Amino acid sequence: MIVSLFLTFVKIGLFTFGGGYAMISLIESICVEQKKWITHEQMMKITVIAESTPGPIAINCATYVGYKQKGVAGAIAATLGVVTPSFVIIYLISKFLENFLAIQGIVSGFKGIRIAVGILILDAAMGMIKKMKKKTVPCIILCSSFLIMLINNIFNLGISSIMLLVIAAVSGMIISGISDMPSMKEGADQ
Repeated sequence: MIVSLFLTFVKIGLFTFGGGYAMISLIESICVEQKKWITHEQMMKITVIAESTPGPIAINCATYVGYKQKGVAGAIAATLGVVTPSFVIIYLISKFLENFLAIQGIVSGFKGIRIAVGILILDAAMGMIKKMKKKTVPCIILCSSFLIMLINNIFNLGISSIMLLVIAAVSGMIISGISDMPSMKEGADQ
């Protein structure tokens, strides 16, 4: 199982360009749908937690899946698996190709990859939205955040995405706390 975790995440790390967000779709496809190591619900939670903790999202996801399967040894195997391809590729590029980005074919390839990365990120976002529980508060927070970031990007307002994330989290906690109050009061009355 440890070897399987390592090789699975080597494959994810090797064939996914564009960073963690682009990897989410592939991680979900392999770890949830093919290997059934985690559920869709767990993948959603992993993504949220991995996004809000320090470090690259793909590494955090790999570490969690590995830990869920085989504890600390699994976490280490999955984490090493996802970072090894990038490390080896960057090392080889720096070692053997001084003017790597001066090669026209490489530059053209990266331009094409940028489009694919955008689609992978959009695919991951759409998949998460489809699986999200359709409750009023999360939908309002999602739509509000999207509109604020869209307006921010169009008019270059300088609103920090981190600040927006904090505001969304605090709003969710406050609204959740308020909606849980009647049930807490009923429990205290009994």
